[in-house]
Amino acid sequence: MASRRRRNRPSEPREVTIESMSHEGRGIAHVNGKTVFVFGALPGERVLMQVQQRSRKFDQAVTLEVIEASPQRIEPRCEFFQVCGGCSLQHLSNDDQVALKQQSLLDMMAHAGVRVGQVLAPLRGPEWGYRKKARLGVKNVTKKGRVLVGFRERSTPFIADMRACEVLLPEVGNRLQELSELVGQLDARAQIPQIEVAADDSQVQLVFRHLQPLSESDLGLLREFARQHGFLLQLQPAGPETVHDLYPAEQSLAFDPIGDGSIAIGFNALDFVQVNTTINQQMVRQALEFLELQATDSVLDLFCGLGNFTLPVARRCARVSGIEGDAAMVQRARESAQANGIGNTEYYVADLGSPDANDPWARADYDKILLDPPRSGAQEMARSIGSFKARRIVYVSCQPSSLVRDAAIICGQGYQMTHLGVMDMFPQTAHIESMAVFAK
Repeated sequence: MASRRRRNRPSEPREVTIESMSHEGRGIAHVNGKTVFVFGALPGERVLMQVQQRSRKFDQAVTLEVIEASPQRIEPRCEFFQVCGGCSLQHLSNDDQVALKQQSLLDMMAHAGVRVGQVLAPLRGPEWGYRKKARLGVKNVTKKGRVLVGFRERSTPFIADMRACEVLLPEVGNRLQELSELVGQLDARAQIPQIEVAADDSQVQLVFRHLQPLSESDLGLLREFARQHGFLLQLQPAGPETVHDLYPAEQSLAFDPIGDGSIAIGFNALDFVQVNTTINQQMVRQALEFLELQATDSVLDLFCGLGNFTLPVARRCARVSGIEGDAAMVQRARESAQANGIGNTEYYVADLGSPDANDPWARADYDKILLDPPRSGAQEMARSIGSFKARRIVYVSCQPSSLVRDAAIICGQGYQMTHLGVMDMFPQTAHIESMAVFAK
């Protein structure tokens, strides 16, 4: 235990020159031959940094002072950038952020020996106030005399002391201080660990998790806050199944996956949906384009979730099979298909990390395949992708390393990557979303 404490004890500040940038957006320097990843530093800069975490192979540090700045450096817009762990690239312009993400992805493909066809123009949208889905931590800190509401500090489990957030939708991002004051008035102020935020194009919903029953006084304060600010407010006393409406009495959220008003997909605040509506709509439209759908096509949608791709695809082909591991999401996907008058979809609950080759959907052939896996990727499905005999595959990725791995597997089954591009789903962060297209 003592050795672990020594490894994580901040060192004396040290001046270094930043040689390059990591895929996670941190500056890379070397001290006595050991790699140091420096948060807040750019290539070519001379900075005063302090190591905060050590491991055998590399150290992690933060920038204390920029001695010689890069021409690329800009002033972060958020005053809490150095503390909050939500953003990591505000010291770079959005143009430079997107260029970094695209080059990082291309470098990783080249390193793995995966041949890339045409590089697509990045999909881009609002740089600020774009985030419509988030989980805010809440902590009553007696020493500070206030309740903290926000994201966690960088590299620590503590809630950042922040009063606003520039990437959250403004209705919430500009009201962190008001949320702090609200929770501070509650009898249960020490029993509120998080607030879930979810929004569609016209409504914002807040879900207050509480670890003890709320008093009538607390319920009254929450209702009045929701009424005053126009929020939908729900309570969550235990697991996800306990979420229920507080104010108003009936609530619902829905998103439009294309942006033309033709489809509305209902969702709950705790469901997985894309945080950036603008980029999601561009992404779905681009996927539809590259699938080159025909009226007679049979399509397999792997990791279909609530039907973000399934329903738009279904409007353009003969049949879509949506596969998802979460039974509750599959049920809501079925309900959304029915609500939108779409009758040519079928859904299956399956663990795509260890798929059963005897499942009915797994024994069929398909003309086109779409994959939208979690960060762990779709390794097992990639290994069997050739058995479906699809002519085209569109792979939507939220983790470059798993995409690179899976792309190599897919290309080993008679496919070639024809297109690859990044999507700026999370501006101001190093998170890379991308889309790869494969053809026989």
